[in-house]
Amino acid sequence: MTRPPEDVPESELAVLHVLWRQDGATRRQIVDRLYPRGEPADFTTVQKLLERLEKRGLVRRGGSERQRTYSATRSRDELLSRRLEDLADRLGGGSLMPLVLNLVKTRPLTAGELDELRAFVREQGTSGE
Repeated sequence: MTRPPEDVPESELAVLHVLWRQDGATRRQIVDRLYPRGEPADFTTVQKLLERLEKRGLVRRGGSERQRTYSATRSRDELLSRRLEDLADRLGGGSLMPLVLNLVKTRPLTAGELDELRAFVREQGTSGE
């Protein structure tokens, strides 16, 4: 069974985190960030992960042969939104409420996060008028 592009394993997600933080990077920069000791096998591992991500359309190559750079084609928010929608469809019958309520029960929001959520809900209420 083929994995949907949004279903990213932890190892590939680690590469995407580096690309999101740095707004693109060389293979060397990714290896240095993920594997500070930089063993030869680490370069091969990162190259394979980049190839997988590129094949699935989540990473794009740029630069020249001598200075190849990689960048994420989807933002962290885009990937998160698609994965949450899929989760809501599979576990919540398409409803986001069970997902949101369980997240908040499991990991209560801080006062600042509650304020942000309230502001967002108010904004959503006025945008539909």
